[in-house]
Amino acid sequence: MIALHKMRLPLSVAGSLAAGLLAVNSLRAQSWEIGPFVRPLDAPVIEPNRFYYFIDPLTQQKTLWDDLATFDPGAAIAPDGEIALLFHAEGDSGESHEGDPASRLALATSRDGLFFTVDGTPLLYPRNTPLRVQDARDGLRSPRVVVAPDGGYVMTYTQSSPIREGKGGAQDKEQYTIEVATSKKKSLRDWTQWGPAFADASRGSRNKDAWRDNGSGAILTELHHGRLQAAKLHGRYWMYWGSRTIHLATSTDLIHWTPVLDRRTGRPLIVLGARAGHFDSGAAEAGPPPLLTRRGIILIYNGENSLLGTSDAKNSQATDAPAPAVPPDPAGAVSKAAGSKDKTIASHSDPPEARLPADPTLRPGAYAVGEALFSSADPSRLVERTEHPVLQPIWPYERNGQYNAGAVRAEGLVIWQGQWLLYYGAADSVIGVARAPMR
Repeated sequence: MIALHKMRLPLSVAGSLAAGLLAVNSLRAQSWEIGPFVRPLDAPVIEPNRFYYFIDPLTQQKTLWDDLATFDPGAAIAPDGEIALLFHAEGDSGESHEGDPASRLALATSRDGLFFTVDGTPLLYPRNTPLRVQDARDGLRSPRVVVAPDGGYVMTYTQSSPIREGKGGAQDKEQYTIEVATSKKKSLRDWTQWGPAFADASRGSRNKDAWRDNGSGAILTELHHGRLQAAKLHGRYWMYWGSRTIHLATSTDLIHWTPVLDRRTGRPLIVLGARAGHFDSGAAEAGPPPLLTRRGIILIYNGENSLLGTSDAKNSQATDAPAPAVPPDPAGAVSKAAGSKDKTIASHSDPPEARLPADPTLRPGAYAVGEALFSSADPSRLVERTEHPVLQPIWPYERNGQYNAGAVRAEGLVIWQGQWLLYYGAADSVIGVARAPMR
């Protein structure tokens, strides 16, 4: 079953008051940045629907699988030249899943990047497989897709699973794991799942806690015949990963990955962390696949505002507010690597999101999008990052939803007819798009 999601018409640019809001960051982009980004629509490109269903293999029940939320889209150019989004879909699973929403991965395609046709059944979903025995509360989320050197596709996604701790295993928690899947040259619907990206590395680690919460894997790419293709640098593939702080990993085959470790602590090295007084004062999460350029490696990332903010902040445009002052470094912080232009701080352990002061122009906990430049000579060395968000929640569908603090979280990036198209999840509920000219 395939259907076309309903869409509203694009905004009229001339003379429209709302059109001014489309230029989220009207500040002149730095020479290395992708952007500035504007929204070509005043509406999401993909929204939940209440008529798709399938028979869940774990429960054997008829299940509405995307009637609650559709968000966090990975993007790629399909074999036929269309734009494909692989995205996180949630159903309001009700009694069959103990009241918890189940998350699955779905596929949508478009001829223009704005109006999408969504497949009527999910693409990947929890089921009993040789890889592991899963239960109804497992979930698949946060896909990111790149083209492999052989012309096929590689996808990283996050597997969430309940774990039990404490006496008798009575306390429920969630564990997040980066997983890898590959697809053949002419298909984005036929995937081979390889399991956890860090399976070999974590198996030999003495510090199991270092591997308990990992997600958001973004593989380094370069522009190749109009597509973002996985790129080798210094003889290896690289991946920026992490949903609270950003780390690095390397691979020789795009399937098995080894994290880069901090020599002092033996834990995964943090290459990008929180900044006091900024949009990323609470957390930094890897976004779409980063891009290798002549200037260095450009990483678009998602920043969470600290919880130590003002609850009545309006998520105003960056140009509407002065740059926030940066408070003194908190205890335990360390300066960035030598040679970095970024004079802010990043802790070498995952700090609680409420530790640093927030950006006062954003709601506490709000997610916005930034950009960072890393050295191609040393992919762990941060050279520079944006002071302000390049995209932040402004429209009602970005400020209100499952995530009511407001969120734009970017995961998909493609080149389309001489423009960058950036796809993002809005308030953990719908999918939006922003575009920028190639420079």
